[in-house]
Amino acid sequence: MSLFTPDLFRNFVVGFAVGAVIVGAATIDQWSDQIAPPAQAAAPLEAPQPSDDFWSIAE
Repeated sequence: MSLFTPDLFRNFVVGFAVGAVIVGAATIDQWSDQIAPPAQAAAPLEAPQPSDDFWSIAE
C-alpha cells in the first residue's frame, strides 16, 4: 500500500473545491462592494485668483 496514491491527490482536490464553494457561498453578500465600487468624481479644483488690490499696486 502506497501513501501517495492518486486517490489522495483526488481527495485533496475535491476537498479544496468543496471548501472554496462553501467559503464563496458564505461571503457572497459582501462581494458587491469589493468587486466594483461605485465611481465618484472629484470636485473640480479652481485656482485662486488674485484680488483687485493686487492689480492696483502693480500699476
